[in-house]
Amino acid sequence: MKLKAKHFTDLGIAPGPVRGKIKRVVVPLVAGGRELRQVLDELRRVAERPDDWKDDATWGKVAEELGELARRRQPMADETWQERPERAPYRQWGQYIDSGSITQIQNACRLPIAVRGALMPDAHIGYGLPIGGVLSTRGAVIPYAVGVDIACRMKLSVLDLPLASLEVKSKKLERALERETRFGIGAKFTDKRDHDVMDRDWGTTPLTRRLKDKAWSQLGTSGSGNHFVEFGVFEPNHADAGLEEGRYLALLSHSGSRGAGATVADHYSKLAMSQHPELPKELRHLSWLDLETEEGQEYWRAMELMGLYAEANHACIHRHVARHLGAEVLLDVENHHNFAWREVHDGEEVVVHRKGATPASEGVLGIIPGSMADPAYLVRGRGSGAALDSAAHGAGRVMSRKQAKKTLDWKDAQRLLDRRRVKLLSAGLDEVPMVYKNIDVVMSEQQDLVETLGRFEPRLVKMAPAGERPED
Repeated sequence: MKLKAKHFTDLGIAPGPVRGKIKRVVVPLVAGGRELRQVLDELRRVAERPDDWKDDATWGKVAEELGELARRRQPMADETWQERPERAPYRQWGQYIDSGSITQIQNACRLPIAVRGALMPDAHIGYGLPIGGVLSTRGAVIPYAVGVDIACRMKLSVLDLPLASLEVKSKKLERALERETRFGIGAKFTDKRDHDVMDRDWGTTPLTRRLKDKAWSQLGTSGSGNHFVEFGVFEPNHADAGLEEGRYLALLSHSGSRGAGATVADHYSKLAMSQHPELPKELRHLSWLDLETEEGQEYWRAMELMGLYAEANHACIHRHVARHLGAEVLLDVENHHNFAWREVHDGEEVVVHRKGATPASEGVLGIIPGSMADPAYLVRGRGSGAALDSAAHGAGRVMSRKQAKKTLDWKDAQRLLDRRRVKLLSAGLDEVPMVYKNIDVVMSEQQDLVETLGRFEPRLVKMAPAGERPED
């Protein structure tokens, strides 16, 4: 019988560094001849009354840690839940936002750590913070406000291939997409992709150490949900786009940190919620980690590593597709949109969470996509302080995946794709154009946040096949 995660759960010991310390006590005891059942019985008593065990030669250090965790998680009698005296200020862009998303940003602004919020025109309901929600906090990070797919990211590469390749060499482009990336929850490569991100210190947290092999096998893959890789026509409309006037063949991708990122998000979201039992039900997914604690620092290091991994993921996709086609890259633009940054706003350093929102500081380039049949835009940030230097991250959904599968029809979707001259290699019905807002309306509602430098029209699109569970 071995010590398992279930044993900790049964004892009410949340995921975190203390589990590793407990293992370093339990394993030698069992190896020395004691039954695991007896050791767990003793550990239960330690967890129930840690102060009684602080001087014990075996359990002393574990007892101190469990006692400290219990004190952190136990709200004081006079502060079971104290929200801000008045809600933190927030601004909304866009008229067509559902009431649930507005309620979510308002709830986020009730948190005692909240400083300022913003709601982008593509907003729709998420866990805790809405997708398209931006929130600055003081000294704390909220895992669910970063998002389940940490460092979900866009990347655009303009290639030196003839635009006519979309017609006369379409099969070659299709083969490049089919062979040089993978789609689906468990998608991976047997022959691992090479990137120096795997030379980084994956031991920066106990969790990321365990995730390294899985992450490496999935490097260069695209996942499921709203993730895609597609070819299309890019047309710059501003000299600062970095290209001469004309129409170019381009590659656009959207994906994040894959299974490793999802595991990090799940682990630290649960840890944060275990530390804030005082929060009312509607705020549970807004539980935070104090950045001065070991747990907060651990999450921050893991999040930043997932950011580097997501960047490498896209780099591998674009490098291998370009190599497959024998192409050179003329322009390369990319950005995260599920992340937290330390930034200075209103003269104060804060943590800015952009959950489904594009960084849009003055002069910063980014990509805002539409749907498989609608354009994406190369944009440059205007640096709006009221929006915490942010913009929309896409068109935004107008219906749930369940509703889409129940009410939409592939024949209607295919007719629309045919009119837009889009060839779809694979996707689910819950990702067809009708589930999204009009991207041009969204762009018109944030003209004070970004300016447009170019437009990308999709022509050849690949997403995860129907039936895949979404990662986004």
